[in-house]
Amino acid sequence: MNVTSWMFWGFVATVVLSTIMAGSQGLRLTRISLPYLIGSMVTPSRDRASVIGLALHLVNGWLFSLFYVLAFESWHRTGWWLGAGIGLVQAAFVLTVGVRLLPAIHPRMASERQGPTVVRQLEPPGFLALNYGYQTPLTVVIAHLAFGAILGGCYRLG
Repeated sequence: MNVTSWMFWGFVATVVLSTIMAGSQGLRLTRISLPYLIGSMVTPSRDRASVIGLALHLVNGWLFSLFYVLAFESWHRTGWWLGAGIGLVQAAFVLTVGVRLLPAIHPRMASERQGPTVVRQLEPPGFLALNYGYQTPLTVVIAHLAFGAILGGCYRLG
C-alpha cells in the first residue's frame, strides 16, 4: 500500500466531497449539513457543532478512503471509474441505510416514529435523506462519485 498517496489523495477527496456538500447547501439544493449533524452529536452548542463536525467529518472521510485504497490494492488496479463505482455503492448505502439509522444514535435527533422533544429537535433525514430536500440524494451521489473518482484516478498502487 502506498501510504503517502493514500494520505494525500484521501484527504483531497474528503475536502472535495465536503466542499460539494457545503456548496449544495449554500445553493439551497439541500438542507443537509454533515458537519452540523456530526458535531451536534457531541455538543449542544450550535456554533461549536459545525466546527467540531467539520473536523470529525474530514478525519472520518480521510480514514474511510482507506477502504477504497484497500479495494484498489486487492484488485491490483485503480481507475477513476473504479473509484466512482465504489463511491456510488457508498452513496447508496449512506442514503438507504446510514441516514435511516442516524436517529437511533444521534442524541439530539427526533425519529420518524416519535416527534421532536425538548432535547431531540433535529429533523430525521428519512429515506434517501429526502426530509432535507428532494435534491439531497442527487447531491450525496455526486459528492461520493467525485470522492471515489479522485481516489481511483489519483491513488498510485504501492
